[in-house]
Amino acid sequence: MNSSIIFLVSGVVLILVSFLVWICSRYRKCPSDKIMVVYGSIGKNKDGTNRSAKCIHGGAEFVIPVFQSYAYLDLTPISIQVDLRNALSKQNIRIDVPSRFTVGISTEPGVMQNAAERLLGLQLSEIQELSKDIIFGQLRLIIATMDIEEINTNRDKFLAAVSDNVETELKKIGLRLINVNVTDISDESGYIAALGKEAAAKAINDAKKSVAEQDREGSIGEANAKKEQRIEVAKADSLAIEGENEAQMKIAMSEAALKEKQAEALKIATTAEKTQAAKALEESYAAEQAAEKARRDKEQATLEADIIVRAEAKKKEMEIAAEAEAEQIRRKAKGEADAIFAKMEAEARGAEEILKKQASGFAEIVKSAGGDPQSALQLLIADKLEELMRVQVDAIKNIKIDKVTVWDNGQGGEGKTSTANFISGMMKSVPPLDEMFAMAGLQLPSYLGQKAAEPATETVMAEPVVDGEVAEVTEA
Repeated sequence: MNSSIIFLVSGVVLILVSFLVWICSRYRKCPSDKIMVVYGSIGKNKDGTNRSAKCIHGGAEFVIPVFQSYAYLDLTPISIQVDLRNALSKQNIRIDVPSRFTVGISTEPGVMQNAAERLLGLQLSEIQELSKDIIFGQLRLIIATMDIEEINTNRDKFLAAVSDNVETELKKIGLRLINVNVTDISDESGYIAALGKEAAAKAINDAKKSVAEQDREGSIGEANAKKEQRIEVAKADSLAIEGENEAQMKIAMSEAALKEKQAEALKIATTAEKTQAAKALEESYAAEQAAEKARRDKEQATLEADIIVRAEAKKKEMEIAAEAEAEQIRRKAKGEADAIFAKMEAEARGAEEILKKQASGFAEIVKSAGGDPQSALQLLIADKLEELMRVQVDAIKNIKIDKVTVWDNGQGGEGKTSTANFISGMMKSVPPLDEMFAMAGLQLPSYLGQKAAEPATETVMAEPVVDGEVAEVTEA
């Protein structure tokens, strides 16, 4: 009895402990580098709609079994290389802006909810591609609203515009912009390089001018120091000479010597002063010349940049026009070729139908002739005989004979005169039916006549034909 009670109590305790362990296992703690998203039966929003998810960062949450589940969003930063090429600036100049962006899932309450609804279940590579598409679009939009000078010189303004626009769009899918690093900016036309050369030339010219001014001031100071030195030396010499004169020479000789020394000192000082003034003036002219040259180089660089931009635009316009004209010519040629092909195909079908109908008609004629090809041929010749005779007569119908002179001894055979023989010879010049049939590999039927023996022909001389007329025929 006691053993049964102990066993029952042990079982109940074991069940309670297991239940408590299972309940404790549903209390999930969120790591600091992740966001825990609890979804399922979460509750309702203030407007009465169901909550899609509950986001927790830096805490813990009890996940109700069966009714709720959970997943994690990784807060690891994502580095994205964006090599933007041929972006059109406000000045219609295409530039390249290679840059690197660092993004990550935001922990702001509202933005974190967007991440739970749009990024849960995606891999980091998929999130990276989605962010890259958004960054590409915003970068092109920002560059289109700024001049190249602003982008190149005022990087802070450019980066601030990129950060504001890109982060606004990234927040819609639950991301935040951590860092932007624009590595370099370049353009195909060389406009940015020209700006850099202009700035470098200006800095060099300013430095040269400053050096020239400092050299001038140093030379002037050195000349003044030498002048004072000479004056002091002259004074000391004059005093020494004066003392010697007081001791050795008369007062007059001392004064003469003093005046001589003073004149010499004045001459030396005046010469040195004028020399330094001329040197300073020369250096001033050289500095002004360098400044003028720098200004000329700047204006020339600006003019070259404008010419290059206009030339590039003209080149693009001519390329587009040439492509349009070539496409129009290709389409026109294709249409003409299709029309010619359709016409020739129709003519071929018509010729094929005619041949088929002729073959069918010939077959019917042979069938009507009782299957005898010779009888069928006779039927065809009888049908075309009138047309054949008309062709022979038309061959000489339009010959114009102006005059025929016949010398005859009156002994013509078979009752024919020479004139009759001449006309008969002309008719014989037309190819006879039996020869035409022989050329076609056929034999003229006997009822159309047989070829008679050729009689002896007389020699007839005719004058040349001029404009289709026979001028005179004379029998020899």
